[in-house]
Amino acid sequence: MNNVFGISLILLLLLSCNRDDAIEPIPYDNPELALDIPAGFPPVNPSVDGNRPTRYGVELGEKLFHEKKFSGNNTISCASCHKPANAFADNNARAIGIDSRVGLRNVPPIQNLAFMEFYNWDGNILQLEKQPLVPIITHEEMDSSILEAIGKLGDEPEYKLMFTKAFGDENMTPERIYRSIAQYEYTLISANSKYDKIMRNEGETFTEGEARGYRTFKKKCVSCHSTELFTDQSFRNIGFPLSESSEEAGRARVTGVPSDFMSFRVPSLRNSEYTAPYGSFGQFPTLRAVLDYFDRGVLNADNLDPILKANGNRIPLTEQEKDDLISFIKTLSDLVFIDR
Repeated sequence: MNNVFGISLILLLLLSCNRDDAIEPIPYDNPELALDIPAGFPPVNPSVDGNRPTRYGVELGEKLFHEKKFSGNNTISCASCHKPANAFADNNARAIGIDSRVGLRNVPPIQNLAFMEFYNWDGNILQLEKQPLVPIITHEEMDSSILEAIGKLGDEPEYKLMFTKAFGDENMTPERIYRSIAQYEYTLISANSKYDKIMRNEGETFTEGEARGYRTFKKKCVSCHSTELFTDQSFRNIGFPLSESSEEAGRARVTGVPSDFMSFRVPSLRNSEYTAPYGSFGQFPTLRAVLDYFDRGVLNADNLDPILKANGNRIPLTEQEKDDLISFIKTLSDLVFIDR
């Protein structure tokens, strides 16, 4: 009888150890990282509050950003086009994906994304967490699928550990991939240029040419390139040469509204020194070429930006003003950012 009682007691103890309420998830320590919000910058995109960068989320996101197994033939990563030395853009007129396939548009820089309201040239993405899928599935970019990528990465011990540190377990899901890449990209803040140091009274001063360029900028450029982001984030048709692709319609690809035809998001001027060529499909090889084009006159269109229409479809600039504007734009170059 005593043996039976003892066995019963052991069974009860074993069963109690297997109860759901007795099994606790392994705790993990993944502290939130404070974003260094520069003075004068606009509010962050609301999505940031739902996906605050964390120590291990950012670490995982950076590794995934450089992961070539997201592409169908394991040759292209996000970093293949978004290169730090080019302010996370590249120097190709249009994006180049696997097997040297050429995309529709120029690769945009990905600085200060935490403060953007729209993403991509046509603003088709409103939440950064939804952006990574686009290049993964696009034929001219990675030509793959998120499930195919997970199949390649899911059994790698390093990723199992990194997902556990970032999310509490090793489960690799599309949502976790997108969230961690976005967390990394939210930390890519550029606000340490010569211009920024001057605005912060840190002892830097403009040269005479830079000061003249700043005055010209405030007179002839600030209507579009406003705020400390140096873009008002609006969509405008500014009469740039048109793409020959029948797929291109600018913002109208998203809205279906004729008045949005060939309107594109105003790009930031920050780090422009490193992001040539310029325009939605790299129409201009240099900053000087952009300014020369505005000076000569842009293409007319029914929905041409009213500021240009009011000035005879051009922004008149003297040769000195062009030189000075370029000098000022170069003060927006953040060497710390591009060297990261």
